[in-house]
Amino acid sequence: MDTWQRRTLIYLVGLAGVILGYALVYDYGMSAFENDPREFLHSLQIVVETFTTTGFGSDAPWESTGMRLLVITMDITGVVLIFLALPVLLFPLFEEAIETNAPTTVERGLRDHVVICAFTPRGETLVAELESWDVDYVIVEPDSDRADDIREEGYHVIHADPQSVEGLERARLSSARALVADASDQVNTSIVLTAREVDEHVRTVSVVEEPDRAKYHDLAGADAVLSPRQLLGESLASKVTTGVSTTLGDSIEVGEDFDIAELPIHRGSDLVGKTLAESGIREQTGVNIIGAWFRGQFVSPPTPGAELDVSTVLLASGTGRQLESLKSMTLSSVRGFRRGETVIVGYGEVGHTIADQLQTARVPHTVLDRDEKDGVDVVGDATEPADLRAAGVENARTVILALSEDTDTEFATLVIRDLNSDVEVIARAEETENVTKMYRAGADYILSLATVSGRMLASTILEDEDVISMDQQVEIIRTDAGDLVGTTLGEADVRSRTGCTVVAVERNGTVLTDLGPDVRIQYEDSLVIAGTDAGVKRFKRLF
Repeated sequence: MDTWQRRTLIYLVGLAGVILGYALVYDYGMSAFENDPREFLHSLQIVVETFTTTGFGSDAPWESTGMRLLVITMDITGVVLIFLALPVLLFPLFEEAIETNAPTTVERGLRDHVVICAFTPRGETLVAELESWDVDYVIVEPDSDRADDIREEGYHVIHADPQSVEGLERARLSSARALVADASDQVNTSIVLTAREVDEHVRTVSVVEEPDRAKYHDLAGADAVLSPRQLLGESLASKVTTGVSTTLGDSIEVGEDFDIAELPIHRGSDLVGKTLAESGIREQTGVNIIGAWFRGQFVSPPTPGAELDVSTVLLASGTGRQLESLKSMTLSSVRGFRRGETVIVGYGEVGHTIADQLQTARVPHTVLDRDEKDGVDVVGDATEPADLRAAGVENARTVILALSEDTDTEFATLVIRDLNSDVEVIARAEETENVTKMYRAGADYILSLATVSGRMLASTILEDEDVISMDQQVEIIRTDAGDLVGTTLGEADVRSRTGCTVVAVERNGTVLTDLGPDVRIQYEDSLVIAGTDAGVKRFKRLF
């Protein structure tokens, strides 16, 4: 018996006792004070009518003071017990009736799905990626309230313990394509061990927060161990070391001499302040601009009148030489290398990885952290102007914020922008929802840990789909020609119908990149498509 049922039973028993008690007193009072005896059933009726306000006055008026006081007391008691107490009992009943509880097992027949153990912000990105590929999933959440909340948000979830054999069996792990362990390091190893006990053939992917603990995930039997913070650090560092990079590494290789790359426009570049049409990028470099990020929002394709600024990141395709030419245009015309030109703020796992990458690339840098330890050049607070000055922010070309708290990153960005209006600010965001605020504070380029790690998980799980995910809002995919076989690109009108761009066609081992409207798609051609998640979904649905 739950709390509501117990409370209701006690209330009903108490109410019956009070009514019977008043009936006895009323029956006695009518005889003793009014000299007008009544049957007990009649006295009970009078009390019930008084409590429920369905009837008054059938025995009125009462002549004695004692009976009048008794009736007044019954009136007050009835109001308190009936009209004030019922909402307390009925409202929980109504809430329970309309409440949507998470199920405890998945439906029969579910196969080839992904079992996600615990639901984090990166899990949202992973789910979005799985849905874009029409891959089923189920989230296994041990906390019932949390499971109910996730279900209310529209996700497929069951309430079960992912560390127990029974819990994973309820998720039908044996018929799944993969399991993702995305809780703490200790819990993740326990989940992997349990998964191996249920079915050792199911692929397991474990997320590790502390890279030095990765070997224990391997020992537990994980097929893949991912370290999102290390990846994020490498990605942030690549904005300084090369300028030609993606979230998942360097440029994405499509053919032997044809790449797709992401190039942020740096402060001081001659492109700043020009529109895409005025920039002369196509004429001077020969690259194709597939899309661009404008303050974190991806546009594909960008309009000729789109204005380029320091928050713009271009997504371009072309040969290595062409991309290098565009890279030189995106860099500052006065770009020089001097001690302290890059300041790393924060020396946790992400900051440490950034420093290692810059050291390997021989890029001079200064590290600021609040704790004194090896590798830290200046000990201080990222939000204190004096400490930032001591780290050389006023004369720096680039500042990389690798802080774990988004509020600190936002405030530090404001301070840095005040100290040096021309500095390039590259930042890490813990939560995707805070990216817009960081751009508003003055950051030039932001990578979200949740988004980067979510796409990292998706690429690992969907490796058989050949997904190549870049930054937070765009995908590069290889796919079969499908219904496009026999049509020309002009007839298909892919860009206007889906928002995607066909950047290359792979045919008989050759990569075709000079794609005009007359190019006809042939059987067994593979297409390289660039577009947003929504655009990719539309492309797959149509073609």
